[in-house]
Amino acid sequence: MKNNEYKSYAALFKALGDETRLKIFKMLSVGERCACHLLDDFAISQSTLSYHMKILCDCGLVNGRRDGIWMRYTINGETLALLQEFLNHIEPESTVIDINCCNWNP
Repeated sequence: MKNNEYKSYAALFKALGDETRLKIFKMLSVGERCACHLLDDFAISQSTLSYHMKILCDCGLVNGRRDGIWMRYTINGETLALLQEFLNHIEPESTVIDINCCNWNP
């Protein structure tokens, strides 16, 4: 993996590192949602929601489209698949202990 790819993944994790954005992302997992419905589920202002949605859209996790005066949002399936593929390639270390490391003494 190239360094710029890590930068892209870091932006995705950073966007999901906020509790509100993580909840919004989960809410979008059931399908397209209007900003008005997202606002109903949170005690935040429209400008605060717009801020969170901009972060989710800018990193590519979410797509937005204008519908009259409101925005409608969906998860970007292509970006989600890349993120899932990244996570699927991370495996826990083996349980073998390097006894020569850090003066290991049982």
